[in-house]
Amino acid sequence: KGKWVSLFDGKDLREWHSYNQDKVVGWMIEDGMLTTDGSGGDLTTNKENGDFDLRFEFKIPPASNSGVLYKVLERPDIKRTVFSAPEYQIIDDTGYVIKAANGEQISLKETQKTGANYDMHPPLDKTAFKPAGTWNKGRIIVEGTHVRHFLNDKLVADYQYGDENWKNLLKQSKFAEWPYANPRHKGKIALQSHNAKEKIWFRNIRIRELSL
Repeated sequence: KGKWVSLFDGKDLREWHSYNQDKVVGWMIEDGMLTTDGSGGDLTTNKENGDFDLRFEFKIPPASNSGVLYKVLERPDIKRTVFSAPEYQIIDDTGYVIKAANGEQISLKETQKTGANYDMHPPLDKTAFKPAGTWNKGRIIVEGTHVRHFLNDKLVADYQYGDENWKNLLKQSKFAEWPYANPRHKGKIALQSHNAKEKIWFRNIRIRELSL
């Protein structure tokens, strides 16, 4: 197992760039925290990772949505990180509003709540999330095809990436026709700026390679 490497220490963004760009756009450092600046776009690591243990802290304000994506394919023909990558969902579980075309409010699906493998696997523990406006601890462990999400030290997702169950869930999701549908060992990590109006704060992001 490798040593812990800081991806964000509150001082600089040397480990990151904006998705499909060669600079950082849409993100800034604010009081030692990494946050969006309102101009949009996801932030992506410079390096790819295979097997890893990723730990981070996040704070989502009321009515906002974000996420941490992994196994990201960064290519000009893939316009968004979510088109290729699993996502550790981060959202205001109780205060996020989705409206239908007729204006009616739609409740979040379980697979859209914090800690979920977004649109695939719902959180295993519904008590783990601390309310919007407070700090939460996230963790993603990838060992071969075995993927686990933790939220405040509680296991909230545990699945086999690319197995038959995953493929069956994929068929029911919006990812079926996207590059997401092709499993891979390595990819980049990305922090999602869901849209220009929705904020997110991160701190203490670190990673450890688990590959021998």
